[in-house]
Amino acid sequence: MKNVKSQITFLIILLLSLKISAQYQPKNLSKEDLKKANDWVHKTYNSLSQDQKLGQLFIIALYTNKGEDYINNVRNIVVNEQIGGLILMQDDAAKEINLVNEFQTKSKVPLMIGMDAEWGIFQRIATAHKFPWAMTLGAIQDKNLITEMAAKIAEDCKRMGINWDFAPVVDVNTNPDNPIIGNRSFGSEVSNVVHSGLAYSNGLQNNNILAAIKHFPGHGDTNTDSHLDLPVVSHDLKRLTDIELAPFKALMDKGIGGVMVAHLYVPALEKEKGIPASISKNIITGILKEKFGFKGLIITDALNMGAVAKRYKPGELDALAFKAGNDIMLFSDGVKEGKRLIQLAIDNKEISQNRIEESVKKILLTKYYLGLTKYEARNPENINADLNNDSHKVLVQNLYSNAFTLIKDEKKLLPLHCKETYYYVPLEEAPYQTFLDQLNLKATVIVKKASEIGTIPANSKVIVGFHKDNSTAYKPYKISDASKKILADLSKNQQIILNVFGSAYALKNIDISKISTVSVSYENNDDSMTATAKAFNGATRISGRLPVLVNEKLKAGMGIDLNILTGK
Repeated sequence: MKNVKSQITFLIILLLSLKISAQYQPKNLSKEDLKKANDWVHKTYNSLSQDQKLGQLFIIALYTNKGEDYINNVRNIVVNEQIGGLILMQDDAAKEINLVNEFQTKSKVPLMIGMDAEWGIFQRIATAHKFPWAMTLGAIQDKNLITEMAAKIAEDCKRMGINWDFAPVVDVNTNPDNPIIGNRSFGSEVSNVVHSGLAYSNGLQNNNILAAIKHFPGHGDTNTDSHLDLPVVSHDLKRLTDIELAPFKALMDKGIGGVMVAHLYVPALEKEKGIPASISKNIITGILKEKFGFKGLIITDALNMGAVAKRYKPGELDALAFKAGNDIMLFSDGVKEGKRLIQLAIDNKEISQNRIEESVKKILLTKYYLGLTKYEARNPENINADLNNDSHKVLVQNLYSNAFTLIKDEKKLLPLHCKETYYYVPLEEAPYQTFLDQLNLKATVIVKKASEIGTIPANSKVIVGFHKDNSTAYKPYKISDASKKILADLSKNQQIILNVFGSAYALKNIDISKISTVSVSYENNDDSMTATAKAFNGATRISGRLPVLVNEKLKAGMGIDLNILTGK
């Protein structure tokens, strides 16, 4: 009998530890550490009034470019509503640090500070250094490099006082016309998305910055921007299970701290017409929590987005989101009203007090694990230099080098030879000078405008660059008819090396059958151009693979290894 009791006790402890470990926690915690964490959560929870408990469920936005009246309004909400956290938006890092320092001192429970930093702090702070987009990272074969990048982003987050990077995107981008995911996805193949997403999440969380995989249940095959209106994902359950839901299901038991739920209507998962996933109990509680068993923090996508803000009133939307199973309402525009309506639902027995306890204790435990009980004020001095220096540049150029993808090289035109003369024809709308300057460090390269291609001697080696505007992740990737014609004309009597400084999707409608050498850099900026020039000049190994299905001839996984040192 004693043996049976001991086995039961062991099973209970095991189940409790599994429940805890399914939520984010730092590695190598002792039993004493776990007890301290849970004691603090219990004590803190019991010290809060009901209103303060409700406040923990909300994160609001902090901009520094909207004037003092806006900041005063945020200040009042932080103090009066005792909210759970902030999401930092544009655009002054030093000012944000000062405000976070101030707001942390005014909060009974430390604030959790989040940011959309998918490609680093640069996504919100223009003076920071830009890391590659997920689509670029998806081309990298050594996923440890993604972990290394995310660790650097974590370092930058810590410098800012940020605890939660709302990343990575694990949507499978199967729609080339997707207006909002595209470059933000690791690609069109589930396996690549899973491995890349896990590498990114580990890089953050191994360095005590929370990750959030998004946008559940899958935003990769949409043609509507949910910032503007409600997208519909109309696939059947088998397709959703195989593609859209697959990365989330694969990552559920990996200790990732958060899942962000999208504003999408998915009829196969939610029978009530027009109900977004973000307020669907069937999707959040039924699938994410019960079927997939996710124990971490569940957070809505921004509640000010047109997909939901057009349809529901502030506060009403927050209450619906909480009823559906979310723990945190992000970018709330109606904290006070949301709290009132959630409490009303409790009073009316539509929500149990246990739901409040469940969510608030999850939030408090995460805050404890992130070290927020020992918050140290950040110093705003030299912040821009700390977020943008040579350590960033070296890492980022290495990432672009490893992403660089050689699709074909039939005449072995790469690497360039120092004794030969090449002509360079830059096309499309974006800058190209950095690439040209770096090429000229080895070979002789003569630039020719589109109007001058008739002056290039026949059978010359001509480099053509499609330089696409990458000032945001959402710029069109399509190549103009004029550029297509110039490429076709050149290919009639020249040896062409074509490189795309932009999305691989740019090649979707390009005839490359008569072009000897085709490669993709994925982005057009100084770091990507420098990395591409190094690949062209034979200074780095080429190993990238296409992360997306471009067309029937250009499939995900295509690419040629080229190691200049061995000639292979």
